[in-house]
Amino acid sequence: MPHSNNPPIAGVVLAGGLSRRMGGGDKCLLPLGDTTILGHVLARLRGQVDKAVLNANGDPARFATYGLPVAGDIVDGYAGPLAGVLTGLDWTAKNLPEARWMASFAADTPFLPVDLVARMLAAVEEGTVDMACAASQGRSHPVFGLWPVRLLDDLRDAVVVRGIRKVDAWTAGYRVATVDFAVEEGLDPFFNANTPEEMATAQALLERSLLVNAKNQTNMYPENA
Repeated sequence: MPHSNNPPIAGVVLAGGLSRRMGGGDKCLLPLGDTTILGHVLARLRGQVDKAVLNANGDPARFATYGLPVAGDIVDGYAGPLAGVLTGLDWTAKNLPEARWMASFAADTPFLPVDLVARMLAAVEEGTVDMACAASQGRSHPVFGLWPVRLLDDLRDAVVVRGIRKVDAWTAGYRVATVDFAVEEGLDPFFNANTPEEMATAQALLERSLLVNAKNQTNMYPENA
């Protein structure tokens, strides 16, 4: 377990979007390399959280091969990623009650950082902030956050009673640590594919990443002179 000496950390993978620019359907189930976008996300998520749930609406059977529990939004009407965070916190409170933190991830980001949770956790453990969100290239990515489970009821009130839909609109009332992630080898780790053209870019980025990794592995074992 990744956090065996500390309280466990839960994770929610947000796959509740409508994918309009992709023509609808589940963008995260599109093929990318030898798996799907979601397959890459889950591979990079492995070891970062102790237990995870997939937030997706509709028939959960389409995700059966991934081995994760699926939770639909607990509010109606495709209320956006903040509703997904709420759903994840609600699931965490019921299924991992000893957890203090829950991390959220977008289901369409196949190159997300493998140290995402560790770095956000380090930021919140300083005790001067309430939560953490990721950033890159000067842009905030609030869908990638580390959320305190203790704020479940406050978030429920914000979404259900006050009708807040944007993550930034809710987090504005709290102290938020912004954790910046660098672009490496020309790749923004939060790149996501919203159009068919960007899917082609994702495939090219994946192939380049595989080539770089293969080269690095080769350099680790040089031939003996």
